[in-house]
Amino acid sequence: MIQLYSIGKRIWAGKGEDQELAKKELIVFFRNMEGELGDKLYFGGESFGFVDVALVPFTAWFYTYETRGNFSIEAECPKLIAWAKRCMEKESISKTLPHPHKIYDYAMELKKKLGIE
Repeated sequence: MIQLYSIGKRIWAGKGEDQELAKKELIVFFRNMEGELGDKLYFGGESFGFVDVALVPFTAWFYTYETRGNFSIEAECPKLIAWAKRCMEKESISKTLPHPHKIYDYAMELKKKLGIE
């Protein structure tokens, strides 16, 4: 998860060549996740499990990654997005995760506080 966080930060906080490199790294990371997911509904198989619980909070950041990085995760990793949508059908997830636009606003405010412009 630390790798995902650091790559994601380079996308929302970065620019130029490093941001482009981070975007490519993120796509590789997500494609590897898709490989692990395979054709299963969830990472553990038919039922929502520990790995899903650990990964699903990052889906709230997808909008920020896409907006700042100017790309589509769904176009690159459709199985991952289908998994995220299945997870969001669970009330315990949909009512708990912050709205992706709030995450984006938070990230932009954090950039200002950190002096990253």
